[in-house]
Amino acid sequence: MILKNKISALYKATLYGSETSIDGLNPKRKNIAFSLIVLIVALLPLFLSPFRVSLAGKYITYGIVALSIDLIWGYTGILSLGHGVFFGLGGYGMGMYLKLVASKGNLPDFMSWSGRTTLPWFWEFYKNAPEAVMMIILVPSVLAFALGILTFMNRIKGVYFSILSQAMALVFVTLFVGLQQYTGGTNGITEFTTLFGLPIAGKSAKLMWYYVSLFFLIITYMVFSAIMKTKCGRVLVAIRDGENRARFSGYQTAAYKTFVYVLSALFTGIAGALFVPFSGIISPSEMSVSNSIDMAIWVAVGGRGTLIGAVIGAFLVNLTKTMISETFPEIWSYFIGAIFVIVVLFLPRGLTGVFTDAKEKLKKMGTSKNCNF
Repeated sequence: MILKNKISALYKATLYGSETSIDGLNPKRKNIAFSLIVLIVALLPLFLSPFRVSLAGKYITYGIVALSIDLIWGYTGILSLGHGVFFGLGGYGMGMYLKLVASKGNLPDFMSWSGRTTLPWFWEFYKNAPEAVMMIILVPSVLAFALGILTFMNRIKGVYFSILSQAMALVFVTLFVGLQQYTGGTNGITEFTTLFGLPIAGKSAKLMWYYVSLFFLIITYMVFSAIMKTKCGRVLVAIRDGENRARFSGYQTAAYKTFVYVLSALFTGIAGALFVPFSGIISPSEMSVSNSIDMAIWVAVGGRGTLIGAVIGAFLVNLTKTMISETFPEIWSYFIGAIFVIVVLFLPRGLTGVFTDAKEKLKKMGTSKNCNF
């Protein structure tokens, strides 16, 4: 029932959201706003405890995910409800590397408990950092490419693609839970010891990884902003507003959609890898449908098709969830649900839409006054 309400809310946001312009925000002001957010986030470790630093680090990785979803949903019109899979695959890549480091060449404990005596062949790719990084990038990208080719070439779109991506999340959760001797099952992979030579629970490792994650957030924002300024970005918006017209104009819309889907999956996988050292665990729950829908809700709350709105939504929603859950541990989910309902009903363009709407009203007021004069 909860999943059904979340999906309904997302599609209301799709129906009533702005589809006629990219974002309506001044690029310079948007970049200044993002710079201020980065500055504030960069200074947070000076005032927070190590536990809070880890929480803020998770929010940074969520910001990367939100940007990735905004690229395909806000700008291209592809609502994916399975991005948790790419996030989880990146996370498992990092988790497998860290677990092998913690095992010091020995078989991971959960494999021994399951009766295995040798390391599975695909774990061999995660024995050293360079190969692990390559796999973290390749695995989500290859999966997204295969799914994109199969779906977009066959012109599967809209709610049908969303349902298909949902099914993918269900399949992967079931698969990773069932393959306990390879993935750790429902318990996932945990008990990491070091992060590139530093004790993973130590302050130095947390701070180092915090700023590495912030760096990737900046890179993600810059890359996506640059893409939207190119012809490719304009074609993506054209696909969102009228795919048939774009196709009849001579553009290979399936190729563009596959490209942006792969790019989104790639950065989501990187976010998953960055997430693991902060959480200390990676489990199949990160791939769940509910988690994937939450990711899309961050974008809906912040404002689709703006990039800056995606980052704001990811930070605010998760910060609110943390604060409410700590204050009202038994009923916090009701507060979160109420926030989602309010945003969908009264702020269909998200929080950034409030500013663009106010700007448009001020312009109209100014025009009307000049006319009266």
